[in-house]
Amino acid sequence: MGVPAFFRWLSRKYPSIIVHCVEEKGKECNGVRIPVDTTKPNPNEVEFDNLYLDMNGIIHPCTHPEDKPAPKNEDEMMVAIFEYIDRLFNIVRPRRVLYMAIDGVAPRAKMNQQRSRRFRASKEGVELTEEKQRMREEIIQRGGYLPPEEIKERFDSNCITPGTEFMDNLAQCLRYYVADRLSNDPGWKNVVVFLSDASVPGEGEHKIMDFIRRQRAQPNHDPNTHHCLCGADADLIMLGLATHEPNFTIIREEFKPNKPRPCALCGQMGHEIKDCQGVAREKKGQHDEFADTVPVSEQEFIFIRLCVLREYLARELTMASLPFPFDFERSVDDWVFMCFFVGNDFLPHLPSLEIREGAIDRLVNIYKDVVHKTGGYLTQNGFVNLERVEMIMQAVGVAEDNIFKKRKEDDNFKRRNKEKRRRMKQQGPAYLTTGQFAPHALGRRDRPEAVHNARHQAYDMRMQHNKVPMSSAGPSDSTESRGVKRKAEDSDSEPEPEDNVRLWEEGWKQRYYKTKFDVDATDDDFRRKVVQSYVEGLCWVLRYYYQGCASWKWYFPFHYAPFASDFKDIKGMFTEFEKETKPFKPLEQLMGVFPAASGNFLPSTWRNLMSSPDSSIIDFYPDDFAIDLNGKKYAWQGVALLPFVDERRLRAALAEVYPDLTAEEVKRNSLGSDVLFLSRSHLLFDFIHELYRTESHESTDIPAELCHGIQGAINLDDDPILPDKVKFKDPQYADGFVFKAVLLPDAKIPNKVLKPGDWEKGNREPWRPQLGFNPNRQQAHLDQSGFRALGSTNTHLPLKHLVWCDDIIL
Repeated sequence: MGVPAFFRWLSRKYPSIIVHCVEEKGKECNGVRIPVDTTKPNPNEVEFDNLYLDMNGIIHPCTHPEDKPAPKNEDEMMVAIFEYIDRLFNIVRPRRVLYMAIDGVAPRAKMNQQRSRRFRASKEGVELTEEKQRMREEIIQRGGYLPPEEIKERFDSNCITPGTEFMDNLAQCLRYYVADRLSNDPGWKNVVVFLSDASVPGEGEHKIMDFIRRQRAQPNHDPNTHHCLCGADADLIMLGLATHEPNFTIIREEFKPNKPRPCALCGQMGHEIKDCQGVAREKKGQHDEFADTVPVSEQEFIFIRLCVLREYLARELTMASLPFPFDFERSVDDWVFMCFFVGNDFLPHLPSLEIREGAIDRLVNIYKDVVHKTGGYLTQNGFVNLERVEMIMQAVGVAEDNIFKKRKEDDNFKRRNKEKRRRMKQQGPAYLTTGQFAPHALGRRDRPEAVHNARHQAYDMRMQHNKVPMSSAGPSDSTESRGVKRKAEDSDSEPEPEDNVRLWEEGWKQRYYKTKFDVDATDDDFRRKVVQSYVEGLCWVLRYYYQGCASWKWYFPFHYAPFASDFKDIKGMFTEFEKETKPFKPLEQLMGVFPAASGNFLPSTWRNLMSSPDSSIIDFYPDDFAIDLNGKKYAWQGVALLPFVDERRLRAALAEVYPDLTAEEVKRNSLGSDVLFLSRSHLLFDFIHELYRTESHESTDIPAELCHGIQGAINLDDDPILPDKVKFKDPQYADGFVFKAVLLPDAKIPNKVLKPGDWEKGNREPWRPQLGFNPNRQQAHLDQSGFRALGSTNTHLPLKHLVWCDDIIL
């Protein structure tokens, strides 16, 4: 999900970190599509080694786009995903590794946010349907025109969750896609492809980071490896910095605000559903041949260069006159940690710290003073020094009262300016002069009356202006009045949400705890409990970023955060997390995050637990729930007040319905592992092929020299794709289509975790990052006969042929 407003703040403060991507386009010749030759040097003048795809950032816009018509069926969704990956591969052109990670079962701390988002999506879908029906009836009663209502099943985006049939189908289709590209695209033939689908536990970006950390810890790791990570979440920037890799780039879509969207009622552009007038659509083209087309500009991509951001941070974080040598890598870790206070996916942000108000800069200034006073940093290798964190929080707490008052003053100032601009827009000028200075239509032949006495004319203008009240658009009885007084109901200013806390007034802390937690501020034990949970959360998040999931069970059990001034005596509040915790299984997570309206993705007896009045966990699935705006203006910014799921009660209820699962559902409910793909031309191919020939059943280490220094243990797949043994039953290929790919599951990597500074300790020799194209690196050669375009409208295979297991002959 990321941190709201973080990327905008960062890109404005450090603009040089953003670079627009250069993208080559495929060509068409005589109706035949010629793909981009990805074996050629990268047009962005940087050769990337590894490309990592956070797939959920690709799946969502491809399945339910906001700025263009949605795909008609699941087949079109899959093809859109393939084309999106093709675009990214063409831009980045990785030479070693392509790692595709789909969100699997998340830690419990993340599941609470997922639960909130899925309940919101369900509620908003119902509200949109009701609003469309109401507006349709009103427009038809007024005699307006609307196209016939299509009977179309609404795509429930909640199906993009581990354990659903959609995610299982997606995994199978991606296996087909990878095998096709390895067989037919020369740019892929030397690339090792990892697919971590939804059956592998963990969020996509954190599975990627775990892979990078583990590879970085290996003795054969190349420090010049240039990484490129695709994803739109702002927290990827902090995750990239946390790797301490010198060559790390993030690619994401360029954000363009206020993109036009078609009306959800009539399908026309230029207005929203609430402003729909039911006007008949104009014919598009002579024969209305463009009726179903929506003008869409192709989304462009940008690079976020973390190496440049590191240079910015080095200038900002460097501290002189320290009683110890300054360590930039440690200060970067501290900067990442301080960003947690303004928002993350696992904890609510502190009320007094807003990114838009310069909260991060304020924290950095306080941080420098604390480092000077205490002689040390806030974090080390994923562990937090709580005593120093308390000093920072107390410094923020001293200023909290002034922060809230200034926030209110700024809001009032913005509101007054907005109202002033609205009035000026409606009123026009208070006085219009006559004669030579009066406005005249263009091309008017009549000559304006000349000014005979400029001084008298200026005096008359001033006197007329002083007579006109500022609140009016001129004399109400004047026929030359340029404006009309606006009715109250015509105002475009939204009503301000009621704020009972009033943080800018005395007694704000008492009102906050009474309103948000329903306790008195004098209840010190409760406040300390909230602070303790938040401190545990800070330790958990930092560990999650630097070492992996410390506990699959931990979560922050409140909807709101404490104040910075409440962080007192926190040094002993955290000891250690519970060991050997296990993630939920996919269907169990669905029960924990889905509303009852999305129960169709679950087995029938499991679904009944969401809706039956006799269910022991019916209270987990409210039909309606409150959204606390919490000082914000829009509902999507508010806090969904949902009950937290009790894991013990949930597991006890599910134990009774587990026997009802079918074999297919049991398979979907199991946890999987990463899958590795190779082409036949790869150096590692013969080694792995020999393992299959001898049918070795033991884990085998990958020879680093055969796989770009990548190390780990592999197990053989029960259903591998071996050359010359597997053919697709496709009518387009009479002899069958032979895939030259090897499929291996369970890419297990040693548990060693690299700590900041390990590289410097183990390697004293100097080295320089490799930023440009290396002509000595082995390049794949173009083979035109090997190209085949998948995804274009005239050449892609129907998705019914993409099912991995059902359409093969052994």
